[in-house]
Amino acid sequence: MMDKKIPFSTYAVIGTMLFGMFFGAGNLIFPIQMGQLAGTNYWFALIGFLVTAIGLPFLGILAIGLSGSNGLRDLASKVHPVFGLFFALALYLTIGPFFAIPRTATVPFVVGFEPFIDPSQATLWLAVFSFIFFAIVFYFSLNPAKIMDIIGKYLTPAFLIFLFVLIGISLFSPMGKFVEPAGVYINEAFMTGFKEGYNTMDALASLAFGIVVIHAIKRTGITDKKEIAKATWKSGIFAMALMMLIYGLIAYMGASSVTAIGTFENGGQIFAAVADRYFGSYGAILLAIIIVLACLKTSIGLITSCSEFFHEVFPKISYKTFVVMLCAVSFIIANFGLTNIITYAIPVLMFLYPLAIVLIILALLGPLFHYKKPVFTGAIVLVFFISIIDGYNALIGSVPAFEVSLLSSISTIYADYLPLYSIGLGWIVPAVVGAVIGLCIPNRSGEVNTN
Repeated sequence: MMDKKIPFSTYAVIGTMLFGMFFGAGNLIFPIQMGQLAGTNYWFALIGFLVTAIGLPFLGILAIGLSGSNGLRDLASKVHPVFGLFFALALYLTIGPFFAIPRTATVPFVVGFEPFIDPSQATLWLAVFSFIFFAIVFYFSLNPAKIMDIIGKYLTPAFLIFLFVLIGISLFSPMGKFVEPAGVYINEAFMTGFKEGYNTMDALASLAFGIVVIHAIKRTGITDKKEIAKATWKSGIFAMALMMLIYGLIAYMGASSVTAIGTFENGGQIFAAVADRYFGSYGAILLAIIIVLACLKTSIGLITSCSEFFHEVFPKISYKTFVVMLCAVSFIIANFGLTNIITYAIPVLMFLYPLAIVLIILALLGPLFHYKKPVFTGAIVLVFFISIIDGYNALIGSVPAFEVSLLSSISTIYADYLPLYSIGLGWIVPAVVGAVIGLCIPNRSGEVNTN
């Protein structure tokens, strides 16, 4: 057991690394658009957004650190070892090569470069850009021991400097006053912001990044379980405080921009217009730097955590081989384009999110019921039946050809009888019922609870 005093600088570097891994392009474009739409209801929307965009990821990091789990698979195995493996594989593939990693290449291309390219040449230039992008990611991901230095000491500070240039000028030279809120933000600003926070996908990422944080902490010489848990939550607080500050400032920038630049379809276009207003043609260069740095560091974090996970599951295949495979698959999928990636990923996210949230909550409450396995199993099994229909509804919403009458009938029954289902929280009551049933079931003889 190591019993050494950990300096604040260590928490700050790990926290900055964690912030850098979380804060990608999606974290830039969602709050600025929310700010525009919320207007004078800025505070209500922001608080709702922070609950899910900051609160859930922080709880996810704590769930890994405080439960003593050695990563997501270990935590999910408290339900059942088979579930632990398949849930971890599904989550890592979703926030990895099937969606989130390809998005880290397509978003900076769409926002920072595509506006200046002949549309007929866009496919070719996307291939060129994404190849260079993933070549850089590949190089930096080869040595996971250095990820704390690469992301925590270099990429994130560089990103923050460029971002604060843009945020700073919008604070000292505001574009205008807040306007009246639009659409659902008029009467439901808090709940709309709350649901908007899901779009960052950081609650899912927190379960994946947990293992990277724990490994980074262990490399500083901390080996005691309690000390690792303490370092995890202290680093998490540092990262989330930084994210909270930046979310608030970006949302403010959006809320004060409407009278100066008008409204746009997405946050990327709003950022481009704000950058253009303050810096003219140099604004496009500034925005490209911000977006590329944001996505580069997130991509390195995702490639690293996914490669470490897959290497653990399949130890005969080297970490380096997985880095090569993940970069190659992500490059191929990136070239299907951003719209296609989002269309097919959202149903998977709608399926995974309720399971991930319930797993996080149970891990944090674990000491109250001594991590009793039937509690985990009962809650997750019932939530599974809800989230599979949530995923199905999202799929037929974007691709109606996949409609199945039986699943549609089940969805109708849920909508009629399940509390909170209409606002996307239909999993809450089944989770509670499943956990209570689990409490009433005795552990198998000889089964020992672990934390």
